[in-house]
Amino acid sequence: MAVKIRLRRMGAKKRPFYRFVVADSRSPRNGRFIEEIGFYNPILDPVEIKIKEDRAIKWLRDGATPTDTVRGLMNRLGIIEKAKDKNYTPEENAIIHVGALEANKAKKEAPKVEKVVEEVVEEVEQEAAEATEE
Repeated sequence: MAVKIRLRRMGAKKRPFYRFVVADSRSPRNGRFIEEIGFYNPILDPVEIKIKEDRAIKWLRDGATPTDTVRGLMNRLGIIEKAKDKNYTPEENAIIHVGALEANKAKKEAPKVEKVVEEVVEEVEQEAAEATEE
């Protein structure tokens, strides 16, 4: 599935207001989208642009392609450069994500493992104490 970051037109007639959305490239301009990551209001002076940087960078690193207009607006805010700082491939992002999930899982399971180890150590010590008594 080819994912694009593009503008979704909203607002009244002759009063456009746009939202930055992440959408499948096959869906229509104002159709279904995956996530809304910001907005752009060209009517105001100065122009108002707000983008959730972390989400935009995440999508850019995952391989989403911005349209020409969106690329220009993101360049104005410096988001494209920030995404290039640690430019991982989608496969590397997946590995990093899986590694983080495994680390969280290990943190949650660590107390359980320690408890089991303590129980086993106590059993071994009891058996050793019983063997020395005999």
